[in-house]
Order: sequence, then structure tokens, then C-alpha cells
Amino acid sequence: MRKAVFSAVFLLIGASLLGGLCEAESPDDGFRSGGVRGSGPPHLIFIMVDDQGYGDIGYHGSDIHTPALDQLAEEGVKLENYYVQPICSPSRSQLMTGRYQIHTGLQHSIIRPRQPLCLPPDTPTLPERLAEAGYATHMVGKWHLGFCRPGCLPTGRGFQSFLGTLTGSGDHFSYRSCDGAEACGFDLHDGHRPAWEMAGNYSTLLYVERVKQILRNHDPSEPLFLYLSLQAVHTPLQVPDHFLHRYSSLDNRPRRHFAAMLSCLDQGVGEVVQELRTTGLYRNSVLIYSSDNGGQPLSGGSNWPLRGGKGTYWEGGVRAVGFVHSPLLKRKGAVSRALIHISDWYPTLLGLAGALSSHRGLDGHDVWSAISEGLPCPRTEILFNIDPVSRRPGEPDDRALALNGFGIWDTAVRAAIRAGDWKLLTGIVGDGDWIPPQTLPGGPERLQGLEKRHYQRGKSVWLFNITADPYERSDLAEVRPAVVKHLLTRLAEYNQTAVEARNPPDDPMADPELHGGVWSPWLGLEGEEGDSGEEDGVLRRKTKMRHCRVCKLKALFKKVGSRLQRNALFF
Repeated sequence: MRKAVFSAVFLLIGASLLGGLCEAESPDDGFRSGGVRGSGPPHLIFIMVDDQGYGDIGYHGSDIHTPALDQLAEEGVKLENYYVQPICSPSRSQLMTGRYQIHTGLQHSIIRPRQPLCLPPDTPTLPERLAEAGYATHMVGKWHLGFCRPGCLPTGRGFQSFLGTLTGSGDHFSYRSCDGAEACGFDLHDGHRPAWEMAGNYSTLLYVERVKQILRNHDPSEPLFLYLSLQAVHTPLQVPDHFLHRYSSLDNRPRRHFAAMLSCLDQGVGEVVQELRTTGLYRNSVLIYSSDNGGQPLSGGSNWPLRGGKGTYWEGGVRAVGFVHSPLLKRKGAVSRALIHISDWYPTLLGLAGALSSHRGLDGHDVWSAISEGLPCPRTEILFNIDPVSRRPGEPDDRALALNGFGIWDTAVRAAIRAGDWKLLTGIVGDGDWIPPQTLPGGPERLQGLEKRHYQRGKSVWLFNITADPYERSDLAEVRPAVVKHLLTRLAEYNQTAVEARNPPDDPMADPELHGGVWSPWLGLEGEEGDSGEEDGVLRRKTKMRHCRVCKLKALFKKVGSRLQRNALFF
């Protein structure tokens, strides 16, 4: 009875937030990718959510109430064969560039806060291309694409305004972000300056308010690209209490906090859509909603019934929640099973803006016709990744190359590819458990009773027919060698086009203690060398390095403190 009451309440909240959404105007019959309605190029709203799993949305049968998202998806097109990357930076880099990681040098992992690394400066980003087409471009939320130099910042890569964080995660209220125990700093920026005065505001609510402000101040005659990149529902699991109270009946503590964070996010998205309607921007807008990777079950997320989770190339790590909502869709209330990848949004949005002159150099495809009209999708294959850095130095490769790889591919290299119905994985693919929701109540027994995959020593190739076996329970690598050989050949062919992986070591000069306690660029700064000559510049660097050594001494005390605080994950 209590559950039914809760469901009714959430449905009423969603209806009020999205009031009248289903009364949207019907699209102009002449609208198509590369063309626009009479009112001009459409406004483009892209909402990226952090660590939301496949099982963390109401319309997938979740125990979490997401009435606003459910309604938006129901009135739009649900993407049920949609893929992203298994971790943050790779997904975001492919959204921003339309290129696979092997073509940007970012194929190994995330971009760490102290790593002198960011998007290649010679690769045009989506906001840069849209700005050239006359769009106003604004970003709110999490960047996580590097910030070592000023030109790496969102405002250096095409966004006219930016409010958000540069690192991968941090406290949702204080915006304190740590890279290990020894490097911590403030990470909330309004343009180029640290936004100290905004600390204390919950990230989701703060970002939604800034988005509403942007929408209210925007000239409807100018096309808008708005990128809302929420840190929720990434750890730390924090949320205002009144959202947490809604899930008091959930026994699983991480799940309860996760659910409350997602309810707050759901409400915020509903408010954004309502603001679009109030300002008159809605009738010529396209809204895309996407998770950046699979959920992390140990932090409350759920990818059930898919296998694996965040950080893996199993379906639970790369198959994402996604939908498109727009009055410009030619079909609504539909489910698309077209094969779509996050890199496709780059050419698709440029196509909608009338700014896609060529697909040259892109790995993404313009999939608007497949989404809007149900026409055949141009994509038939996805290269998830080839990570040469993942191969352990000195690891014997006789079996991996000669036997498992048929002499075609070194299967000790971590790689994954989807072609048609088939999906192939090689190397260290990550944990492949199937974890039902709410099976981790907390305490040392939390991993007991989970369904575990059987580990096979020396195995480095897996093959699945994803269409027939979406949960990856039947490995067909041994019984379909011809398919394995074909996909290994495709990996080898892709690898011929790869650029060298860029994975530089951390730079101690990035420590926030050297920059006023703030995570900020530390290379290529104006006056870094100074007018006093190269020798003075070297002296200043040595002085900072000595200060860094003092920072390292402090790290011991920080590590002790962090161990004592590990149980304080929930606030």
C-alpha cells in the first residue's frame, strides 16, 4: 500500500513539472536532418548524467521513481540499442569530437586531475563547430576533459559560458575534489574564476538554476546549444534530506542515497523542460538525454539484467539509458533499436544545425533519420576501444596471439567491438557479474550470494550474439571461430588507423596548493616564464617543486585522515 502511495505521489510531481508537455505542437513535415523549420535551426539541449545504470530508470522497471524522465521518454523516442563508453572521459571526448578514442590518443583511461592532458587542440569540438554556425553555446556541469592549459577549458573549446567542475568528481556541496589523498582543492568555476561564493549549494540544484537562467536570458531568434552535464549520480552519495526521506523504506543504504539523488535529478530535468516551454524555446528544440557509462553497483547503481557495470566492456558498462524528446520528431512514443553510439551525436547535431558539410575524419554517423523517422541506420559497427596500455609489460603473448588470436590479433590487449549482432571482447575486460538491485545491504556479507561468472585461466576472447543474448550468458567464441576471426581482423584494421596513446604521468605542479587551493590550469599561463629571463623561470619552478615536497610530507597525515573518513561516504 505504501509503495502504491509513493508511486501516485511521484506521478503527480512529474505531471506538475511537465505540465502540458503532451500538448506540444506537431513538427513541420518538411523538417529533416540538415534542414530546419521556418523558425530557424533548432535549439539543441544535451543532458549528460553521470553513472546512471541501465536499471536506474523507471521505464526499465527500476525501483527508483523517475516520472519526469519517463514522461519525456514516452513522448519521444527511447534508444534501446544505444552505447557509450565504460568510463567518464572517453564518453565525453567522443561526444565532443565525434571520434573514437584511438583517433584522439585518449584510449587508455580517464583524464586525471594532475595529468597534463586534454582534448587534442587540432580537433574541432562540437561547440566550436556550432558556434561557427551561429549558435550560442553554454555549458553547465562536469567537464572532465582536461584543464592543464587555459586552452583546454570549456571556454577554450567553444563554449561561451561555463559554470561547473573540471575534475571527475567532488563533494556535491563544498566542491572539494581530491586526486588521491595528497592533492585536494576547490573545483567550482564560473568562467575562468573559482566560484567560492556558490559553495554550499547542492550541485544538481545549482546547475539546474543556472540552466534556467540561461534559458530566460536567451534570445529565441538565436539558435542555442546548451550542454548540461550533471555530476549526479556519481559518488559521493549526497543529496538534500527531503529527497532522501522519500526512500526511507529502502534497506540498502547506497541504493537509498543513489535513488534520492536520481529523484532530485529527475525533478531538475522536469524544471528545465518547463522553462523551455515558458520561454517559448521548446517548440523548436531537440533534447537528448544520455548516461555517460554504466552504473556502479557498489555505489548504489544497477545495470540489471545486463552483465557487468561501470569500467567494463560488458553490456552493463556500455549500454546506456538514452532518449530523444522533441516536438520536431516525425514519430513520437516510439522505441528505436537502431545501433547508435555516443560519437554519433556530433554529426547528428551538426546535421540538425545545417552545419555538417562532410563526415570526413569522423567515426560518428548522422542518425537523425533513424531516430525521427525509423529509417535504416547508417551505423552497423561500433569500436568500443583498443587500449594498448592495458597490456602488461613482459606478459607472454604466445597463447594470446598464436592460439586465441589466430595469429591475427594479440588478445591480451584490452579491446571490444560490436558488428551487427555480434560483440567480441579481448584482454582484461573487467568484472562480469550479474548483480540484481538491492542485493548489497551493507556490511562484510554484502558480496555473498551474488551470481559469479566462472573464471577460466588463460581465456582472453569472448564472443556473444547480443541480439539473441543481450545478457551475455552464452559465450560462442569456441563454436563460431569464423566470426571471431572476422572481428579480430576488424580490430587489427582499426588499429592501423590508431594514433599513439597519450598517458603522461601526473605533474606535481598541478597540486592545488600551488594555485590558491583551486584546481586550475598550471601550464601555458601568461607570464609563466616572466620577463626576467629563463633562469628566473627555472628558479621559480624549483622553488615550487620544493614546496611540492613539503606537500608530499602532508600527504601521510591526509592518508591517515582519509582512512578514518571512508565510512563518511553518506551525508
